[in-house]
Amino acid sequence: MALRTFAPLAVPGLVLLGMLAAYRSGADVFEALTAGARKGLETTLAVAPALLALFPAVWLLRASGLPELLGQLLDPLLKRLGIPGETALLLLLRPLSGSGALSAAADIIARAGPDSLAGRTAAVMLGSSETTFYVIAVYFSAAGVRESRWAVPAALCADLACWLSAAWICKALWG
Repeated sequence: MALRTFAPLAVPGLVLLGMLAAYRSGADVFEALTAGARKGLETTLAVAPALLALFPAVWLLRASGLPELLGQLLDPLLKRLGIPGETALLLLLRPLSGSGALSAAADIIARAGPDSLAGRTAAVMLGSSETTFYVIAVYFSAAGVRESRWAVPAALCADLACWLSAAWICKALWG
């Protein structure tokens, strides 16, 4: 009971403690707060062009029907790798769009069921991988990096490792 009473106060309490510690050390708390807000706005402005290009591109890709067609083509290969074929659309959308991947996973879970191998595999894949191109666009743009070089292939290899291990572990546990 006491934890439920004090839990909502944890974050404001930590902020207050941080402000008190900064004030006690002689730092100008208001200046630090406004400098942080200024830096946040600068980062937002630096990232905005990448996001403005990425979101419509993902929407156009999804609206074209290409991911569904690729999913049908990849189904036999995925089954040979031990990945449920139902997750093909999720695998194609995850590097591009978190919301697209979430809707694909929700569709898999609705069709196959939450306790099915495909549903559990989709949930683990969704939780263990990242929206690669979004993350690279945002972080590289914020850091001023112009050339991604090996970051994209390395990140896609990491996604593949996540998907394979998710499928194999789910098959071992619930297969």
